Amino acid sequence: MGDPGGIHPRGGGQRRGAREHLAFPFLTAESGGAAFLVAYLLLVVGVGLPLVLAEFVIGRRSNRNVIGAFEELGRSNWRFIGGLGALAGFVILSYYSVVGGWVIQYVIASVTGAYTSDPAAYFESVSVGANAIAFDALFMAFVAGIVVFGVRNGLERAAKFMIPSVIVLLVVLAGYGATLEGAAEGYAFYLSPDVSTLFGDALALLPDAAGQAFFTLSLGMGVMVTYASYLGEDRSLLNDSLIILVVDTSIAFLAGLAIFPFLFSQGVDPGTGGPGTVFVALGTAFAEFPAGRVVGTVFYIALFMAAVTSAFSILEVIVAYVTETFDVDRKPATVGLAVLIFLVGIPTATDLTYLTAYDVLANQVLLIGGGLLLAVFVGWAYADEGIEEFRTGMRGGDALSTVWIWLLRVPIALILLYVLYFGVQATAEAMQAAL
Repeated sequence: MGDPGGIHPRGGGQRRGAREHLAFPFLTAESGGAAFLVAYLLLVVGVGLPLVLAEFVIGRRSNRNVIGAFEELGRSNWRFIGGLGALAGFVILSYYSVVGGWVIQYVIASVTGAYTSDPAAYFESVSVGANAIAFDALFMAFVAGIVVFGVRNGLERAAKFMIPSVIVLLVVLAGYGATLEGAAEGYAFYLSPDVSTLFGDALALLPDAAGQAFFTLSLGMGVMVTYASYLGEDRSLLNDSLIILVVDTSIAFLAGLAIFPFLFSQGVDPGTGGPGTVFVALGTAFAEFPAGRVVGTVFYIALFMAAVTSAFSILEVIVAYVTETFDVDRKPATVGLAVLIFLVGIPTATDLTYLTAYDVLANQVLLIGGGLLLAVFVGWAYADEGIEEFRTGMRGGDALSTVWIWLLRVPIALILLYVLYFGVQATAEAMQAAL
């Protein structure tokens, strides 16, 4: 991938937000540790890589974004896949903006030191209620302003500096965490699965792991399709897909190495922190860290930049879908969608059970459903053209392309059906708990 950290859905290199990667330790903790890591890695390689390739094939072959790609390919009856991706992005952004609002509050709190005395209590005070709604609105307005006024170049340049700073800080935190008492227990929880029960545990964790893999790799939202529309014919799609895989997975893995030692050194049960686990753990780390206010401020500013770039990338896809499908002008479409997304997301700013329900719906149903349809389309309806595009720009791809198509047709389709079945059940349970 030319810019392996992430992309902008309508053109140019762009880095995806770090929230996807910082969510990984939380899900790992909630799901029992190392068994989740194993399931996640297997899905990233066995399912994520072939599906990234599928989106790349559609994008480069059509030279269009996900909205117009299927029409350009002569398969307009499949364009509803683009609509599903837009819907997934809509739901994700409705609660993602709430998390973005948290980050703004943590930037301020890092300067003032507001969370240093009791990080857990501080998170409880800012994660729900009037503050959460107000900062959700502020974050959404900021993102909508970028999409409306197109102030991207400066943000892109800043993001290219700030996102590497997140990685550097994670490395520093991981190094510091390794010195803490309890680090060994944290590493054992994260890296040492129970071999005797590993298969059963990993199978049970597939829905959560698949949702996180799709989220981390930006699958099912049309982002990769549009990015690939800018790739030249001389580029190997497999090589670019592997770069995405390695970079994104490495950052997520590094986030786990940074956070688990802090959790165990503080005696925190890693399965009970809820969505605030990462924020509480990092808040505690910065409270104890030398020059913690400075480091925390820089970190949360970088995280804010990452969240903004992710959010306006998602909003761009939704706006493009509405403007191109319903012939609506861009500015009113952007403002109207931003307001609607904010309103739909208000429940997630008042009760974290709603945030969990939205998250399960988006990651385990909408993204997985989109991935399943994509696998069926490329594996069966567009196989010949897909193989031809796969082989373009690479040498000796005949055998690999045959394996790739077979994976999409059979194993991946079956795995995603399995995940989708349990994802629907999990969504129903989460919605019931929220109501």
